[in-house]
Amino acid sequence: MKRLATFVIGLALVGFMGKAALAADTLAEVKKKGVLVVGVKDSLQPFGYVDEKSREIVGYDVDIARAIAKKLGAKLELKPVTSASRMPQLMEGNIDIIAATMTKNPERAKQIGFSHTYFATGQKFIARKGAVRSVNDLAGKKIGTAKGSTSEQNVKKAIPTSTVLSFDDYPQAFLALQQGKVAAVTTDEAILAGILAKAPNRAQFEIPNVQISEEPYGLGMRKDDARFIAFVDKTLLEMEKSGEAKKIFDKWFGPGTAFHMTRTFKITAGK
Repeated sequence: MKRLATFVIGLALVGFMGKAALAADTLAEVKKKGVLVVGVKDSLQPFGYVDEKSREIVGYDVDIARAIAKKLGAKLELKPVTSASRMPQLMEGNIDIIAATMTKNPERAKQIGFSHTYFATGQKFIARKGAVRSVNDLAGKKIGTAKGSTSEQNVKKAIPTSTVLSFDDYPQAFLALQQGKVAAVTTDEAILAGILAKAPNRAQFEIPNVQISEEPYGLGMRKDDARFIAFVDKTLLEMEKSGEAKKIFDKWFGPGTAFHMTRTFKITAGK
């Protein structure tokens, strides 16, 4: 029995070490299998959502991921993730990279690696028109957001007396606002604008000019995956230099789209 237990433990260790070794060189593994598995949102316009006509996941993050897959000479495989599930999915080896509106911060950087900043926004609120003019208007109120997001922590710090209700995703949080269950929904401005753009009753709501944080987005990879991180960083910078990154940005945030960003797109090399 003891020998059997030792054998089983040994197999488990071999499997774990094999997976760790695999994760340590995603660049080589992706090129070998010819597929890049990317964790993306599937209900968050315009970053990642299911297109009604094609029934495929499309969006800004998807196009960024597609450009990286093309550079690798690999097929793009999309796997839906939530704010709460994206890091566990990466660390468990179920996806190769996260492209899902993920803010870079020191706490997350202890667990995973990040690319250069490829999108910058700030955390704000959606509320009924005229209801919010400052954070003081939300003191003691219920505020909705998504589980596993930086928004949860930021709003608790900015408005300590508020009650934060966390939902599986932001559309559910917005539904709670429409139903009067929360006084506001909070997350990054770009996400809020995407939600509001497709709401049939959007005229009743607004995004007040009340910002509580800066939110730089990075593509998430396994922490010790140095070659892959370097490859992704180089690709992002090449995309900016060639104009491809701006083309993708303008496609989803420029004139004529549902959401009009006021910020200028720029890949940021600073971590």
